[in-house]
Parts: sequence; structure tokens; C-alpha cells
Amino acid sequence: MLLLSGLEGGGQLLRTSLSLSLITGKAFHMTCIRGARPKPGLMRQHLTCVNAAAEICGAAVEGAHLGSQELKFHPGPVRAGDYQFAIGSGGATTLVLQTLLPALLHAPGPSTVRIEGGTHNPLAPPFEFIEECFLPVLHRMGVKASVTLGRPGFMQSGGGFLKADVLPMKKWKKLDLHERGELVTKFGTVLNAHLDGSIVQREVKTLLGHLLGTGCGERSRRA
Repeated sequence: MLLLSGLEGGGQLLRTSLSLSLITGKAFHMTCIRGARPKPGLMRQHLTCVNAAAEICGAAVEGAHLGSQELKFHPGPVRAGDYQFAIGSGGATTLVLQTLLPALLHAPGPSTVRIEGGTHNPLAPPFEFIEECFLPVLHRMGVKASVTLGRPGFMQSGGGFLKADVLPMKKWKKLDLHERGELVTKFGTVLNAHLDGSIVQREVKTLLGHLLGTGCGERSRRA
């Protein structure tokens, strides 16, 4: 078993450890989880990552509860399937997806994952980053996965969900990112939930002020 401990054992260290454990089949023991944060230990998003990872591989887990600063994770074989997970808050659905995706790419068959919670969180990549930046790069490596936004969810209540379809990897392709591509276009997206339309228009006006130039566009979405 691999023992992991650090100054504050942040959430990304936990998520990466879960992903690597699922792929390699190696157990790990983590201490001091988020130890230096104002609210240390596992919060709902982190706990959902742990429970979701455990479900897709039948792992044996110790310490999987809110506020826990210590976790033991013993993975089993990754299993394909149709999964549903709910964070229960505005915690980031995208971070849960990024934890599970590497493992599901190594599953014996196709999988679907529905994750409920926050889809647009100020401390995590929003849904659009996954759809328009993260997955397109993985597609160039041979990954066959797609993601759709069912309903936007914001801090603190959440209430949104995304769905991902993942096919197992057949062969990884070389990724060459030595040169930056030319600028194609500029655009902005305004999302709002239960706000007056005048607020949206002010946001669009402000956004356009930053995007003035060739190829500038606008689009809005109301939740």
C-alpha cells in the first residue's frame, strides 16, 4: 500500500490518487486530507469522488465520511456500467468526472455516468471547459468520450447535472502540442438561474465590452 501525506493533502491530490489507484489496482492510504484548509477533511464533492470510485471498482474503503482527514482505499477491477452519482450540493460535477474518466477508459466495455451537483463552480473547471477544451485534446489521443449538460447548477445549492458517455480505449495516439493554433473566434456565454432578465443584459453588455474585435460573438443561456 502506498502512504500519501503532505502539508495539506488538497482535493486534487485525493482525486489523482483515486484515478491512479483505479488504473493500477494499487491501494493507497492518505492522511492529512485538506488539513490546512479552513474546513479540513472530505467535503461533499470529495466524498462523492471516493464513493463513485469505490462503486465502479468494488473497492474496500475506510474513512469515507464527511470531515474525514484519513482514507484507506483498496481497489478492485474497474467495471463498465451505467452510473449515477449525486453530490448533494453545488460541489463540482466536473471534478468528479475527471476522477472517474481515466478509469472508465480502461473498463472492459462502454459506460455512462450521470453526476448531479454544481456544473459551474468558481473553484473548478466549468462544464464548457470539459466540453470545448479538455475532451477535444483527449480526442486527439484516441479517446472516445462525450459529455452533455442536462441542467446548469451553481453554488451553493447545485441542482444541475451532466452526463458522460465513455468507450474503452483501444489504442492511445501521440499528442503533439508544440505549436499554438491561430485564434479562430471570440465569444462569451452568460448563464443565469432565476435572475431578472435585466441583470443578464447588463452582463452581456459588460462582456461585449471586453470582447470587442474581429470575430466577436455573443450567446446567452437561461437556466
